[in-house]
Amino acid sequence: DGRYQYILAKPSDVPTYVEYGAADIGVCGLDTLRESGRAVYEPLLLPFGRCRLSVCAPVDRADIPLRYESQPRVATKYPKLTMEFFRKRGVNAEVIALNGSVELGPLVGLADLIVDLVETGSTLRANGLVEIRRVMDSQAVLIVNRAAYRLKANMVRAAIHALRRQIEAHTGTESTQP
Repeated sequence: DGRYQYILAKPSDVPTYVEYGAADIGVCGLDTLRESGRAVYEPLLLPFGRCRLSVCAPVDRADIPLRYESQPRVATKYPKLTMEFFRKRGVNAEVIALNGSVELGPLVGLADLIVDLVETGSTLRANGLVEIRRVMDSQAVLIVNRAAYRLKANMVRAAIHALRRQIEAHTGTESTQP
């Protein structure tokens, strides 16, 4: 109806566009949002994109507890979340940031472990890897610029309400807030 303009952006950039006001509202994964550390409102979890961020290891190393790993090298697209996860467990991990094909890290000797998104596990199995620890659950989330939430309250709330109604109509369940 012409009230909204849409842009397509790289998922990892969406929180930045929203925080800085280039977009009032955006959709991204909770994993992407937590990694970015951007200050935005999160009014609505969306019922798609469900997965988990997990520590994964080659099958032959899966039974070695993380606490016994002596400074493991960990390949990931999520360096901040990965560092925080290992730091909280007292493991001094060397984190290697990659932008794709993280599962190749152990295969080519770049890393001992990986931290990556897992939905079904088929990519892991195809590369001889298994999940050994869950870092966080993730799914799509609606995010809103903090200033827009106040200054454009009617428009933002109407958009959130319309989206919530559509979700409930299509899923038969109420949407939730994070």
